[in-house]
Amino acid sequence: MAAAHPADAATGACGYQPRALRQPTPEEVIITGVALMSWALAIVAIVRGNGRFVDHHALIGHRTLPWALALLSFLLAWQVMIAAMMLPTSLPMIRLFARASGGQARAGLARGVFVAAYLVVWAGFAVLAFVGDAALHALLDHAGWLGDHPAVITGSVLLLAGCFQFSTLKERCLEQCRHPASFLLRWYRRGLGPAWNLGVRHGLFCLGCCWTLMLLMFAVGVGSVVWMALLTGVMLIEKTARWGKRLVPWVGLLLLLWGNLVLFQPHWLPPALRGDGSAHAHVYVHSSLSGASPGAGVRPSRG
Repeated sequence: MAAAHPADAATGACGYQPRALRQPTPEEVIITGVALMSWALAIVAIVRGNGRFVDHHALIGHRTLPWALALLSFLLAWQVMIAAMMLPTSLPMIRLFARASGGQARAGLARGVFVAAYLVVWAGFAVLAFVGDAALHALLDHAGWLGDHPAVITGSVLLLAGCFQFSTLKERCLEQCRHPASFLLRWYRRGLGPAWNLGVRHGLFCLGCCWTLMLLMFAVGVGSVVWMALLTGVMLIEKTARWGKRLVPWVGLLLLLWGNLVLFQPHWLPPALRGDGSAHAHVYVHSSLSGASPGAGVRPSRG
């Protein structure tokens, strides 16, 4: 019975076939194209000085838009960022799901539902993170000492991310992401409803192993292409490379070291890595010189 399962066929079709001996599947072409377009949009937005409309530091800290519009703007930017950063890391799962669902009715719609559910999970995380960041900004506006030491927030996020690299939850979620064939064999069912449920389940496991790394984007800013590229590389290797498991603790040690330096020896770090808001202040000054409204972005970010 197991041999007749569509997920078995998917495993045999693409789980062990050397990459060099097969042509890219339509799903791979589409996901790669979407990711490249998302990267292009992010780069163009920042180069043209429009990063203030998508960066949560500007949207919350500098109140460039009403709160509801700020959230909507951030969610749109977040979806572009997720498409650029996370879809490539989920490509093995998406490819296997496409193979497994190929024989069912409305297979193309099922694939779209699966990916949409995955993106919805990350959108939910974005809403929670945005609301939490807004509450943090409100706290900093009324907290004397903490408001004058924003590096405490950045350092704490770095320490949290570093500690999470060594957690059991991280490892369990990574195991699910690293073995998409086993995941499908256990959870795959035909139909649009099961496709949605499977996409949500995969999204939750992906969120479970990567949420603290993505939370770093709130410390360094969503509008940073450099950090996007670095974090994408780390998550891609952790989830898909054979030696990704060995990378996890080294990333954790690096984040712990960085967090401690931010908190206790910030002068040992270059300004961009100190987490005190100076790097964001430079970005907004540059944006104002590139066409932003006067005074719209010269205030250093807090958190």
